[in-house]
Parts: sequence; structure tokens; C-alpha cells
Amino acid sequence: MIDKLKPVLVTGATGYIAGWVIKKLLNDGITVHAAVRDISDKEKFKYLDKLAKNSNGNIKYFETDLLDWGSYQKAMENCELVFHIASPFIMDSKDPQNEVINPALNGTQNVLSSVNDVKTVKKVVLTSSVAAIYGDGIDSKKVPNGIFDETIWNTSSTPKYGEYSYSKMIAEKEAWKIHKNQNRWNLAVINPSFVLGPSINPYSKFESKKFMLQMGNGDLKSGVPDIVLGAVDVRDVAEAHIKAGFNEEAKERYILSNESVSMLQIATFIKEKYGDKYPVPTKNAPKFLVWLIAPFLGVKRNFIKNNVGYRVDFDNKKSKNVLGINYRPIDKAVTDFFQQFIEHDLI
Repeated sequence: MIDKLKPVLVTGATGYIAGWVIKKLLNDGITVHAAVRDISDKEKFKYLDKLAKNSNGNIKYFETDLLDWGSYQKAMENCELVFHIASPFIMDSKDPQNEVINPALNGTQNVLSSVNDVKTVKKVVLTSSVAAIYGDGIDSKKVPNGIFDETIWNTSSTPKYGEYSYSKMIAEKEAWKIHKNQNRWNLAVINPSFVLGPSINPYSKFESKKFMLQMGNGDLKSGVPDIVLGAVDVRDVAEAHIKAGFNEEAKERYILSNESVSMLQIATFIKEKYGDKYPVPTKNAPKFLVWLIAPFLGVKRNFIKNNVGYRVDFDNKKSKNVLGINYRPIDKAVTDFFQQFIEHDLI
């Protein structure tokens, strides 16, 4: 049993998912050890400080780095529960080995090495992704009924293609390997699909925000790629982390995905609420055209070839049955997200 009077470590504390995890922990009166890269960057912490001020919990900051061996040791002291959420999500990296792959793999090794050293730790919750389960939409043709579950691993991504997905796969496999070689602490892994919904820090930068802004700023007005992907509300992802952390029975992988939606459906959710106020796309762009302009969009042509026109679906029964997740509707995640942009003059 995890003692809620003990501090809880959250890595990547200023990130999108971590912000909501921290909010829930603070609301439960828990002391959060927030691991951050630059402790002098007070501007980045002000939204977390505000959460702490309006809660029964406390927050303490610790300077850490995924590639600085042992830097998580001090932050982890006296913690029984560790949420390892920090991992770069960059889709168009110019140096994926150093910007994406190394931080994901070496960061996991670094954090879990400290977990092995800090004897108070009883449980680790790792944020992975469905990217560790599949690489491209075309992979759905190889699985039963086109539905991915937790028994499946991504075999199509490589260090040269689908680098982000590859990084999530090797980092998660490494976590399970390290866990297997000891018997003191338990591991639960959360595998979210495409995460949507408002951010604790409305001005932070992350991939799903970039995509959602493009939905309303005219970049995709001429049409969106015919891509169908799993989607989930960030608040449900955070809830799953908390449930996995404090539920003694949660010791496996858990897909977090409400339903599969097309990019055009996401656009339609915005249009249904806001009408013609924003230049939201109203049609799919032809695959050949998307393929043609892919390099100008910072997307590899192989990605277009292997994802446009394919559908991916996920089995989310474990998240419901074990973690007790009641999913929010995706249209609410989308419109709450978009509303935040409007309120903060981001669009």
C-alpha cells in the first residue's frame, strides 16, 4: 500500500500530462517532488505554483536531467511512488538520435537506476504510448480484427523511420527488463493514444497543441489527411496514472484510448461548436496531394503512404476494468482544448 503521507516524484513536471497528474495529486493533499530541467525558470512553474496554492498539497522542485546520471536521486528520497512521465515528443526532429531516442532510453535507465538505489520506492508508473504498440496505420492489417491490445509491440518503427515511436518502444521494453531484474518495486505502464484537451499551462508547446492550432488557423483549410487514430482526453490519462499508482493490482500495460476518430471528425467537432468563425477544414485532402507536399509539412512521405487511408482501433477494456476509467467524450476534449486557445488569444 502506497502511503499518501509520503512525497510522490513526478518527472517532466512542466509537461502536458504531468501537469494534470500533479493537479490531481495536490488536490489529494499529497506532497509532490517535481523534477524539472532548470530550477531557475520560475516562469515555467507559476501554473504549478498556482495549483499548489489552491490545494491541500505541497510542491517542491528538484533540478534533474534525463541524461545526467543520478540527478533524480535527491528528488526521489523518501518517495514510495514515482511517476516517470518525462520523455521528448518531437515529430519532426532534425537529430532524432540525440533529441528523442537517447533521452527516452537513457532517461528511463537513469530514473530506474535511482529507483533501484532508493529503497523507499515501492511503485513506478511509466508513461509510454500506443506508439510502443504500433508504428503505422498499415500495421492494423497484421493484428486480429485490426484492434491493438496490450500484448502487441511495435515492430515497424526504426531509428531512421518513426523515430519517436521507436523511442517509446525501446524505452518501455527497457523499463520492463529493469523491473524484471529486481523484486522490490512494481511497475505499471500507461499507453495513451493521441492526447487532447486543455493544458495546465496554456502557453506551453507540445505536438497535439500544434496540431489543434493548425485545425483553426487556416493551415489545413484546404483539407486534412484521411487519417483515423485513437484519441483520449488528457484528464483521463492523468486519472489513469493516479489509479495505476495507488492500485496495488495495477502491474501491467494499460492502453488509454477512448475511441478512434478521423482528423476530419476532429475538425467537425470544432465547426459544430464555433460555426464559421475559424477556417476549419471541411474535407479530406487527396492522398497523392498530401504525399506530394509532405516534405513541406515536415512529414516523411513513407508516413503518408503507411497511414493515410488506414484506421487504427484499440482494446481499452483493461483501463476500464482494472483502473476504473470512465472516458470523457472526445468532442469535449477537442472543444475544451480549442476554447482554451480562444480564451488566451492563441488563435
